Formats: sequence, structure tokens, C-alpha cells
Amino acid sequence: MENKTTPIVRMQNISKRFGGVQAVNHVDLDISQGEVHGLVGENGAGKSTLMRVLAGFYPDYEGEVSIRGQLERLSSPKQAMGMGIAMVHQELSLVPELTVAENIFLGREQKSRVPGFIDRKRAKVLAEQLLSELEADISSTEKIAYLSVAKQQLVEIAKGISMRSEVLILDEPTSSLTAPEIKDLFKIIRTLKERGTAIVYISHKLSEVFEIADRITVLRDGIKMETKAAPQWDESSLVKAMVGRELASLFSSSHSYVPSEAVFEVKGLTRLPHFEDVTFQVYKGEVLGIYGLMGAGRTDLAESIFGLSTSDSGELYIDGSPVRIRSPRDAIANGIALVPEDRRILGLISSLDVRKNLSLPILRLLSSWGFVKQREELELAKESIQTLEIRVPAIRALVSTLSGGNQQKVVLGKWLNTDPEILILDDPTKGIDVGAKAEIRRIVDDLAGEGKAIILISSELPEILGMSDRVLVMREGRIVGEYGRDMCSDEILGALAAGISVDSLNGLDGQQEGEN
Repeated sequence: MENKTTPIVRMQNISKRFGGVQAVNHVDLDISQGEVHGLVGENGAGKSTLMRVLAGFYPDYEGEVSIRGQLERLSSPKQAMGMGIAMVHQELSLVPELTVAENIFLGREQKSRVPGFIDRKRAKVLAEQLLSELEADISSTEKIAYLSVAKQQLVEIAKGISMRSEVLILDEPTSSLTAPEIKDLFKIIRTLKERGTAIVYISHKLSEVFEIADRITVLRDGIKMETKAAPQWDESSLVKAMVGRELASLFSSSHSYVPSEAVFEVKGLTRLPHFEDVTFQVYKGEVLGIYGLMGAGRTDLAESIFGLSTSDSGELYIDGSPVRIRSPRDAIANGIALVPEDRRILGLISSLDVRKNLSLPILRLLSSWGFVKQREELELAKESIQTLEIRVPAIRALVSTLSGGNQQKVVLGKWLNTDPEILILDDPTKGIDVGAKAEIRRIVDDLAGEGKAIILISSELPEILGMSDRVLVMREGRIVGEYGRDMCSDEILGALAAGISVDSLNGLDGQQEGEN
């Protein structure tokens, strides 16, 4: 049901093409004052493109935009900002060598009473006020280059809020934030809403959209499917509108395995202060899930196994024989591959095309006398694209131009080209849409069916429960529980990860291995 109040923004019959691709196709959208409007859809559905039209980035759009009842032609971001419209982009647009305060007011510098000079002291005070509102533990004088990605994300959000806009567009604002930071951000959003600000909230995290949005609009393939009040949607109906199929079809787990042949074994692995005395086995054809809260040591464990960091002590065994992994090269040589948590920084080289990214780990095999065999590299890329159903405009397209889900398939394909027997996946569906998640999960299921030993690290309980044959729970660097598929529940895993006793949870005792 559409909101009957007079909208602050009315977009009518909006279309935008990129060459032969129709990114947005005759979309109508109303945004009302003092509401949080959720905008959801798969990667490539047109969400960001539609909002970039509103923010003035695509002046060649078709259709009409009215702001406060006045028909406008949006031709630049500066014009849109002058009309009270600001956009916080998913891709960070900060200058690393400038301070936090300088980035927040970049292009809108605080003028000094002396003509031609900037009032840096006032900028610092205003920046600190904004950061305090966000409850962000960040110094306004710190250089952006020295901040974590999560803190940079908070600075980007502070920059958007600093414009005191009437319409604030947040594009995947929580992609790098922790749970407490997300909670603080939602407090700010609700405060802005009470002041009358219209918030457009774009996110793949449907639970967040349900929590914060008043209305939700679904886009699919550039077309608006439906707008309804948030309580009129449930997760199943929202997913079906987004991808055209039922929620139940988004998890694939058809493989079966018999825990008789341990392919990989970790004994007493320790790297203080990150993890200590970690011991487990992974069997042929098994998906072993590792679940834990942020800071539990999951990613540190994966990086040590793969040789990205050196362990203090412990042993690794492959097919019963001890191996020494001191570098990623050693890991690859022993049939181990790692799909990292941060695909953009650790998984891909954005300045290279799809073909070159897919061949990176095996360039030595594709080279002769120091030259890459171009034809073999091209055939390898074509095979990966076909097998993994990677949607690319061209095989030589820059990998940075692909959607998040297709970028993740490139990362996965790149490591599958090493023909690993042990595949470590660190949050493989993080930050991608539900349709792409389903495709990645199907690929993982197929790989397990082929006999690969898979370690699946995930922060999503439904994914861990839907994909894993066994689940290990990590807390504060230790394995604190192990459960078979039939004994798992989100209550048990969540309680263990948080350090809560599971004995009283519906009488389920499970088969917890005592804390180490």
C-alpha cells in the first residue's frame, strides 16, 4: 500500500541505460518526509542506479523527478545537494591522506573570517560533534589511511549526515560495521527520521531492512515489482519478489558424506592472542561449518592455515601425513585454497580484467619462458565463466565492473583453478544479494558432492545451519562446541558463541565438547 502523504520526492517513469543494458526501466518511486524507505533487490536490479539518478550522477536519465512538488532536472551531485539530497555510497569515496574532519567537509570547507582561509578549528569541532552522535570512537584529526574499513564507513556516514539533508540515501551502509556499530547507526537513523529527514535504505541484509524500514520497494531486473508497508512483507514474500522463487530454494544441500576418510587435520594450532589449541578434522566430501561472533578468531585461524600468518605452535596433516605451511605458495602446493572474507582487497585485483584474475594463482602453470600462454589463459577463463555461470559483459571486462555476487564467483573460480582438495571459504556470501547467495551455495554443495573437503566460515546462522554437515563454534579463540547437522539449532549455536550455557535451551544438551 502506497503512502498517501505528499512525497518530498516523486520519481516518475525513470529509465537509465548503459550502452545496451537497461539498468532502470520505467520506475515510479515516492519518498516521503520522515520515513525510512527500504530499497531491495538483487545485484544489478537497479537500486543504486535509481538512487544515483536522484543524487544527480546520471543527468542523461529519462523520466521526471519532482522535489517538494516542483519538477526538477537533476544534472549534477552539487545541484542535488543544493536541493537537500545526499548519498552515502557503498564504495568509500574518502581521501586517504586527509584527516577525518577534512574528509567530512571536503568540498564544503568551513570558511574562516579571513577571506581565502579555512577554519580548521571549527571543522574539527563540528566533526567531533557528528562522530559523537554516531558514538564512533574516532579522532577527527586522524588520517583516513590509518583507519579500519569499518571506521572509514562510519566517517562516510558522518559525511552524509553532516549535509543536514532532507533526503539521505544510504547504500549498503552496514557492509563493514559490527553489530554494536549497526545499533548505533540505527539510533541515528531514527533520530533523523523524527526530525523529518527522509531516509532511503539500500541493503542486502533483509533483517536490517525489516528492523528499520517503514515501507519497502522491490526492484528486479531494473523494474519496480511492488511497494508495500514493511509489516505487509515477510521474508519469504520479499525474497520471492526479489528473485522470483521461494525462500526454501535458496539453500542447496544435496551432497552426502561418510565421516570415514579424514582429508585434513589440525592439531593444537595456536597463534596468540588470536586463537589457542584449535583441533579438528575435515572429511572427504564434508562441509565443516565454523561459527562465531566477530573477534572469535575464525578469520585468523583460516589465514594461519593458509600460510598468510605464522602460527606459534600446532600441526597440520593432509591424508594423515604432516605438512608445513609457511606461505600461501606452500598451501597451494598442498592442495589448500582460501576464499578470503574481503574479496575486494584480498581476493581480487580490481585493475585487472576477469580473465587475468581467474588465472592469477596458476600463472606459473600457464607460462613458458616467462610469457603467459594467452590462448590457454583465455580457455581457462571461458571454462570458469561457463561452469560457475559468471555473468560478465566481456571476458576482458575489468573485474571491478561486475556485481558483488559475480566478483565473488571470480574469486571462487580463481581458487578452484588450483584444483584444491581442501577449500576454506571465509564468509563467502557476505555482502551479496539473495540470488547470488543461492548460486554460491549451490556451487559449494556441488564441490562437496565431488569429494572436496570444505571449511565454511560464516557469520550467518541460516547459512551455517543450511549448509554444514558438522558445526564447530568458536569463542575467544577456542573451539567451545561441536554439533552434527541433526543436533544444530540457531539457539544453541548463538548461545555458545555468546558464552551462554545451552543446558536450559528447550532441554537440548547436544554433544558439546567442553571448553578447552
